[in-house]
Amino acid sequence: MPAPLADLIAELNRLLEPHRFRDYCPNGLQVPGKDTVAKLATGVSASAELFERALAERADLILVHHGLFWGRGAAPIDAPMKRRLKLLFDADASLAAYHLPLDAHPELGNNALIAARAGADKQLSFAAHEGEPVGVLAGFAGEGIDSADLRARVATLTARAPLSFDTGPPRVRTLAVVSGAGASYLDEAIAAGADAFLTGEPAERVMTQAREAGIHFIAAGHYATETFGVRRLGEHLAERFAVEQVFIDVPNPV
Repeated sequence: MPAPLADLIAELNRLLEPHRFRDYCPNGLQVPGKDTVAKLATGVSASAELFERALAERADLILVHHGLFWGRGAAPIDAPMKRRLKLLFDADASLAAYHLPLDAHPELGNNALIAARAGADKQLSFAAHEGEPVGVLAGFAGEGIDSADLRARVATLTARAPLSFDTGPPRVRTLAVVSGAGASYLDEAIAAGADAFLTGEPAERVMTQAREAGIHFIAAGHYATETFGVRRLGEHLAERFAVEQVFIDVPNPV
């Protein structure tokens, strides 16, 4: 039976607490559609391809990590934006987006899920953005794991070989994780005494930083590290409201 759109958005806002974050974009309902949701589609980034595939699945609500709107004010609507909006308007479909709040969530967030699925536990908050932590600092039990084993686990998780600088200790006891474009938090990982730092995108400077600090640096892909949270969020809503849900994979090598 369809669930009220307002109830799904209220649950998302309750879980993710977007009001806590000074984000680069508006979080929450970005485009309203019909009042009820029978099927939900999740994906990483708003795009015409994602919308077309979600609407082909008859989704009433599309939930993404990277939404349509960025910055703090209105901007002109160009042809690509018009196309995306028209797809939503013509189908009377809703779009909701949660960025940093989804990275940061201690159970459903990208960073917590990556650390847990890599086998780390004892997670602590890490990497503050405007006063709110968005990453995690996690530990491996006992003597830790071999650094090559960590890279293999990350490759399995993300279904791709990561770019890595194997410049840390032979065994990894502490792993810092900030998904997506988190390379700027390498300094904080070094200061925290992490043996390895995992993010999505690299920056040119990180090879030298990692070598000189004696830390492993792993860049597993911006897209690939941010599929976890939105997929799990969709599963949560499906369980909570008995709606259908589907994850739409639009792979991106970045």
